[in-house]
Amino acid sequence: MSTVFVDSKVLLDVMSDDPVWSAWSAAAMAEAANRHRLVINAAVYAEVSVRFSRIEDLNAALPPDLIEREAIPFAAAFLAGKAFHADRKRGGSKVSCLPDFFIGAHAAIAGYTLLTRDAARYRTYFPKLALITPPPHTKVRNR
Repeated sequence: MSTVFVDSKVLLDVMSDDPVWSAWSAAAMAEAANRHRLVINAAVYAEVSVRFSRIEDLNAALPPDLIEREAIPFAAAFLAGKAFHADRKRGGSKVSCLPDFFIGAHAAIAGYTLLTRDAARYRTYFPKLALITPPPHTKVRNR
């Protein structure tokens, strides 16, 4: 069975019932779950945790039998650092190696498909990474 890495934005869309993105994110995640193993890493877990005051509630919202947790491979951390460095050279405003780089690098190193609505960033820094994204005509709202 192949694996789909779920970006935190997709999870947050569903959890917050985002008026613009929740329908697409929920449908894309359900379709992926029907055919693939879903995974997240600690970076996604941390980003999603802001919606919860208790770890037990977060764990209930992300049941391990639905979304598995994986450690970030060291090779992915190396690739994340390189992507961060490339972003800085392009004039990016990120001041630390933020979760997006760990998410993209983890999916790329592991050979996973990434379910995200932030196609531009991931295509820029991880061009060989397979993506599941909204249709191109869908207007993406900046967060």
